[in-house]
Amino acid sequence: MSRYWSDVVHRLTPYVPGEQPAVAHPVKLNANENPYPPSPRVLAAIQQELGDAAESLRRYPDPTARKLRETVAAYHGIRAEQVFPGNGSDEVLAFTFQALLKHDKPLLFPDIAYSFYPTFARLFDVDYQTIPLNDSFAINVDDYAMPNGGVLIANPNAPTGHPLPLADIERLVANNTDSVVVIDEAYVDFGAESAIALIDRFPNLLVIQTVSKSRSLAGMRVGFAFGNPELIDALNRVKDSFNSYPLDRLAQVAATAAYEDDAWFRDTCAKVVASRERLAAGLTALGFDVVPSATNLLFARHEGCDATTLVSRLREKEIFVRHFNAPRIDQHLRISIGTDAECDTLLAALRDILSAYVG
Repeated sequence: MSRYWSDVVHRLTPYVPGEQPAVAHPVKLNANENPYPPSPRVLAAIQQELGDAAESLRRYPDPTARKLRETVAAYHGIRAEQVFPGNGSDEVLAFTFQALLKHDKPLLFPDIAYSFYPTFARLFDVDYQTIPLNDSFAINVDDYAMPNGGVLIANPNAPTGHPLPLADIERLVANNTDSVVVIDEAYVDFGAESAIALIDRFPNLLVIQTVSKSRSLAGMRVGFAFGNPELIDALNRVKDSFNSYPLDRLAQVAATAAYEDDAWFRDTCAKVVASRERLAAGLTALGFDVVPSATNLLFARHEGCDATTLVSRLREKEIFVRHFNAPRIDQHLRISIGTDAECDTLLAALRDILSAYVG
């Protein structure tokens, strides 16, 4: 049936999401999901919204997500008109490509980055150029001091987990005042510093975040952009030309409640960070080279064992991690941080696999 496809579809190489295993009790460390549940306030807010489901669910949700925007704006000390909510940060990124990054000059982003970036660029016909990370998988922001139609980086980077200090982000934005600089902060709450503090000073800065990781709401699909009202207006113009109601009623109340429970959020992040450091030490003891991470994932390789083999052997034990068959990183595993029990299961399995493979 491909003869009916448009030329755009023929040219696409779609993004491949992390596998959702069909086994009963997987150790699922492949999608960077939070191993802990969301705040109890989230469940209470959803139950309250469903209290009269016949009334609430038959009506469209607030297309502006006003209460959610006001709650998130107050949390970050900014104004509601500086907040754009969307159906997950991926949708926010898609709108950003269309509204702010499609220009005559190429969009710049790292050669090792979130693999949705080149997918969106091809989908929306955005010319782009990749900038190599250094040998330590770090971004040098001075490498982006060239003519461009926009700059897009994840901080901390995905899939490597490597963070940039806020001073480097500030220099990057200041060096590119003729284009929009987008900082994708999906993992910022696990150890990096947010650039939201800079948006009042730089009208060309757009910061994107999500509730999927640190607030344990990947299943609700809520993301945000933060920036100058002029940038936010551009995103709204695209949204309202595509889907005026991207966030349903339950997603709006769930995300609002998650932001209102700051203590739960901070406690969850602290537990993930502690488990990350514990797992990094365990992997290092097994001979892995682990990239320093400020995320809820670790990027690691073992010189004595092929990455594809490790993924296959772990899968046989119903343990799932992520592997990217791409230049420079085809020997690395991306491992999400699970509970300590899940991490211990992973380490025990790797110990057995490595003993048989290397020994």
